[in-house]
Amino acid sequence: MKVIKAAMSGTMESCDCQVTIEPGNGIISFNLESAVINQYGNRIKQVTMQTLKNLNINDVNITIIDKGALDCTIKARIESAVYRSLGQFEQMPWGGAIK
Repeated sequence: MKVIKAAMSGTMESCDCQVTIEPGNGIISFNLESAVINQYGNRIKQVTMQTLKNLNINDVNITIIDKGALDCTIKARIESAVYRSLGQFEQMPWGGAIK
């Protein structure tokens, strides 16, 4: 898949994260803001990269503002932002690419 336009998913509430994606410049550009970046930053990046790989995306600018989200929440927010970017709002394959 190719990210077509900027899209956002999630909130700034506790136990959630806000994911913003934009078309990239040929690479995955990853930005993370989190109060727990020292403890969980590597795990959040790992989950993000694996989710993008499962969605077959390798050209994107992704920013995550984490407020204590679990892995499953991060995956769902990334998937939602990707489908919003594609303009796909019907017959969603939720969870299909996320393992």
